[in-house]
Amino acid sequence: MSEVSSSAGLAPPAHGAVDLLVIAAEHSGDEHAARVVQGVLAAQPGLKVCALGGARLHAAGAQLLRNLTGHSALGLAVVTRLSYYRALIAEIVDWIGRHRPRAVCFVDSSGLNLRIAAGLFAKGYSAKAGGPTKAVYYISPQVWASRAGRRFEMAKLLDGLAAIFPFEPEVYADTSLPVEFVGHPFVAPDYAPPVRYDPSGPVLLLPGSRRSAVARIFPALLAGYQAWGAQRPAEVLYPGEEILAVLKAARPPVGVAFRPTAGSAGVGASAVLTSSGTMSLHCALAGIPGAIAYRTDLLTYWIGRSLVKVPYLGIANLLLREPMYPEYLQGAATPAVLAAELATCTGDAARISRTAVQAGQLRALLGEAAKRTAPVWLADYLR
Repeated sequence: MSEVSSSAGLAPPAHGAVDLLVIAAEHSGDEHAARVVQGVLAAQPGLKVCALGGARLHAAGAQLLRNLTGHSALGLAVVTRLSYYRALIAEIVDWIGRHRPRAVCFVDSSGLNLRIAAGLFAKGYSAKAGGPTKAVYYISPQVWASRAGRRFEMAKLLDGLAAIFPFEPEVYADTSLPVEFVGHPFVAPDYAPPVRYDPSGPVLLLPGSRRSAVARIFPALLAGYQAWGAQRPAEVLYPGEEILAVLKAARPPVGVAFRPTAGSAGVGASAVLTSSGTMSLHCALAGIPGAIAYRTDLLTYWIGRSLVKVPYLGIANLLLREPMYPEYLQGAATPAVLAAELATCTGDAARISRTAVQAGQLRALLGEAAKRTAPVWLADYLR
């Protein structure tokens, strides 16, 4: 297994050549990408894979050029780090131009990845611009929620896209981009979910995986939990040490325990207060009753309201077209309403039963038959 490169620059491929570069800038993308890389390497063990991602891609067998997962940002936090991201994009584009991988697989994180794809096109490195490197995308940006026009630029820059929601190929039907539904990783037969429903278990408080978001959302979740009277212990799953530091800075009370997400498969919980990200879908699929709380800076919120064209933030709510998890945004996420949600989630038999039914419906939607898995889809671009 190759070692992580230093921060002085991106290392060259350890074996002098590279077949595939994977770019996943967030913890969830690192997790999903790792499973795809594992599948590709199982079918083609001789492939040389490099990655800009995190520990899971490294463990999957990729040479990790740089850990990006500790730097993910959202909203105005991105503005404060523009020089960092500009330099990073230029460095990645230059690396690809020098080492010419057969394919680059972008995973989620459209703000970063589509800019890299545009840089490859502008430099003539990508196949769409006549270069040697195919540019493919796993996990579609949410163009169905906001900035729908991005799909035409994506068709110009990319050779293919793998979607994880069954409705997404139709979203791109008016473009030239080949889009294939490959199934959602959370319902794959070999996937070990990080959480499960346990009616006697603790409460989960899940503020997300971005530092700026966690700093805003976690205090709201704590306040709701304390207003409920902390009637059960609480657990917080965290993706990395940099997030743990943010969590501890909120000075949680006794009874709140921290557990790393990695290696925590099957954590039992009776209820959850969560942000709208990846973990909310995990909890919904597990049938854990809960609610969504979300807070961001005011400018990002107002910009988001003008751009987002869907009725819900939570993907489970969007797929079911009803609020499986009631959503409390900005100032609506008060201690009183979050405490009331915890009381209902742990004490209302009808709410608990309804959540179980909705979880089954959700698994059926995401388990819709896909022609191919993500590793098989990606392997086609490495032939």
